Amino acid sequence: MCEDDDHGAGLGRRALFVTGTAAALTLGSVSFSNGPSAEAANNSETRTVRGTLPTGSPDFVYLPVEVPSGVRELHVAYTYERPAVPSGTVGNALDIGIFDERGTDLGGKGFRGWSGGARTEFFIRADDATPGYIPGPVRPGTWNIALGPYTVAPQGLAYEITITLTYGEPGKTVKPTYPPSRAKGRGRAWYRGDCHLHSWYSDGRRTPAEIAALARAAGLDFINTSEHNTHSAHAHWADQAGDDLLIMLGEEVTTRNGHVVALGTDPGTFIDWRYRARDNRFGKYARKIRAAGGLVVPAHPHATCIGCNWKFGFGEADVIEVWNGAYTPDDEVALADWDGMLVASVRSDSRSWIPAMGSSDAHRDPDPVGRPQTVVLADDLTREAIQEGLKAGRSYVAESSTLSLTFTAVGGRGEHAAIGERLDVDRDDPVTVRLEVTGAPRCTVRFVTDQGVLHTSEPLPVSGAGTVEWRTTAQYAAYVRAELRHEAVVTSLPGPLAAFTNPVFLGR
Repeated sequence: MCEDDDHGAGLGRRALFVTGTAAALTLGSVSFSNGPSAEAANNSETRTVRGTLPTGSPDFVYLPVEVPSGVRELHVAYTYERPAVPSGTVGNALDIGIFDERGTDLGGKGFRGWSGGARTEFFIRADDATPGYIPGPVRPGTWNIALGPYTVAPQGLAYEITITLTYGEPGKTVKPTYPPSRAKGRGRAWYRGDCHLHSWYSDGRRTPAEIAALARAAGLDFINTSEHNTHSAHAHWADQAGDDLLIMLGEEVTTRNGHVVALGTDPGTFIDWRYRARDNRFGKYARKIRAAGGLVVPAHPHATCIGCNWKFGFGEADVIEVWNGAYTPDDEVALADWDGMLVASVRSDSRSWIPAMGSSDAHRDPDPVGRPQTVVLADDLTREAIQEGLKAGRSYVAESSTLSLTFTAVGGRGEHAAIGERLDVDRDDPVTVRLEVTGAPRCTVRFVTDQGVLHTSEPLPVSGAGTVEWRTTAQYAAYVRAELRHEAVVTSLPGPLAAFTNPVFLGR
């Protein structure tokens, strides 16, 4: 049986009320029978809901669904109109997900999946679910389909949602298995990783097996899963881990005011994303990431896509993703912004600074995995050791595994410091900064300080190997970091990055 339920243009005709979630509204509920009956032909029932969301809609609109007992599978399909809009005007984009009978409270236990705009339908059963969704029993009670009107055209966003319940004995719920938190490392060594990747468990197109194969081919030692607003992939990576590849689990928390990678959280951790900077809730969820053993990493902070630009400030950041995918102008802005933070930290005489990292953000072919990659000095190939190296800034970012470098600063009395460390010397003591590099043909080396770029080398030879030294003092340079740049495409601008390091700080 199928019923049409008109939710009306402009959310009209139905009572609306604000939920516990920020900037959200709830529509009138959809009801089914009380279980299998003569009304449920072929052991299933279907309801169809239509409506229109106006411009200026709240971030989230909830459609309650009264689920009776005896349901084996819940299936949801949706469509929406995409009318033509004038140039420079956003069109329609409607995300979707679902919460079960435990409710939609922020940070609550009701979350059962999210696919954003990547899918037009999904199902949930005890034994299986569409990628992006969490398998488990379809228990009776009020479920809520979550609609996220990402952008709405001037004509409004007309949608149609079809809900089908299939009755029968539920399948067996499978206990999830997760990848181990350590791999066979080389002791204290430099390990290469890519901490921002997407599979078909959100809006990517690759399977975990395909990503793991590409990671190994790229010379990576570790990766971090980071699906948009869902932890559904966590239980599907165990088979891809091995002695040669550490797989950490996380989430890309995709809010309307920027994205943050929860890096290396405990298996099964879900971090809510339904808030904006004005709601003053991010601190709570940053603390939840850390409580789950993860790092807080603002992603592509100056990206130009709608909702991608970081608006929460960096007070909660453990690391900043400065380089995301192919090097573009927004990465150049992010690099400059991060360098400004370094200047502020030394100007305030603060011992606290935020390291930088880079990730591929690969979604599908031809996006390369491990380009760029973060190379971390860690005590071993474990989740905790990699995180500790990242948080301490003992790392550099390279465009591929063919590029390796060593960056050090040495004082006049033999004092020594490496990336992420402080060289303990007097302000006037001589300091020699040294960069050794391989795999960077015709790249130019730049040494950047709190004053700016103070030394630029001649291009490296075609072999890509070379050593560059520069002498300074702690009075002249409070820190030094290294950049490797390709040949400039526009003569008035620096060339794209091939690699960069976190700083070495100079002085007591």
